[in-house]
Amino acid sequence: MMSKIFEAAVFNEDVLNALRDGEKHKHLDDEWADTHYFEIKAETLDEAWTKAKRKYRRDHGFVIKAVEPQGEF
Repeated sequence: MMSKIFEAAVFNEDVLNALRDGEKHKHLDDEWADTHYFEIKAETLDEAWTKAKRKYRRDHGFVIKAVEPQGEF
C-alpha cells in the first residue's frame, strides 16, 4: 500500500492553561498554546492518528484537534 501524507493539528492544553493563569509551562515554550501543524506519513488515517497520539500524548497535555489527509508520495 502506498504511504500518504497527513497533517496533524496539535496544541498543548497545559501551556494554554498556564498562560491564562499568568504563568509559564516548566518544559514547553509559550508557542505551544497555539495550534502547530505537522506532517505524518502513514498508509491510513487510523495509522496517522495512532502515530500522532504516540508522539503528542494526552497525558503530557497535548490535544490533537485534527488529522487530515494531504496527498500521496
